[in-house]
Amino acid sequence: MLIRPADRAAIDAAAVLLRSGRLVAFPTETVYGLGADAGNDSAIAAVFAAKNRPSINPLIVHVADGQQAERLVVMVSDHFA
Repeated sequence: MLIRPADRAAIDAAAVLLRSGRLVAFPTETVYGLGADAGNDSAIAAVFAAKNRPSINPLIVHVADGQQAERLVVMVSDHFA
């Protein structure tokens, strides 16, 4: 197995694209992922369009830590309280 180190220039370029609402394809361990800014409604709509995916199907959001997750979610118990 060949594991290549991250290419900083490519990561920086992808970050610029994501911040501007564009989509970015990236390799994972098993498949390629399609990334977008989870806080940008237009970018999320572009993911659904690019994948020809019904908007009722959920998407995965990757976060760096629990604090970032807390900013993005509504706790179920809070939602139904």
